[in-house]
Amino acid sequence: MTPSATISPHEVLRKYKTIAVVGASKNPAKDAYTVPQFMKDHGYKIIPVNPTADEIVGEKVYPSLMDLPAELPQVAQQVVDFHRKYGRPFVFWAQLGLENEEAKQILAKNKIPYIMNACLRIVQRSL
Repeated sequence: MTPSATISPHEVLRKYKTIAVVGASKNPAKDAYTVPQFMKDHGYKIIPVNPTADEIVGEKVYPSLMDLPAELPQVAQQVVDFHRKYGRPFVFWAQLGLENEEAKQILAKNKIPYIMNACLRIVQRSL
């Protein structure tokens, strides 16, 4: 599967060095732990988001991003709300295997560039 995007994944990883990881895991056996750790090891600031943990990859965990639900269209809407309130995020990135047309429409309508179905670790390794 190839990423669907409105912005270059390589450009994003070269330009932005802070990544909020919604759904970061405290389980070292899961990609939701190893990928944030990998990115941290490569100089990125990781902000884990998980309501069941206090610390992941040595970083303080936040329970939610504006009480964010788990479904992609709702996540996209929360990102839009967060963007309106704080002027961030700059890019929405959904991990490998996650892609949703409704979420794309929400983001595109609100001029938030997105990348879906792409692994941070795979893209970073290809830089």
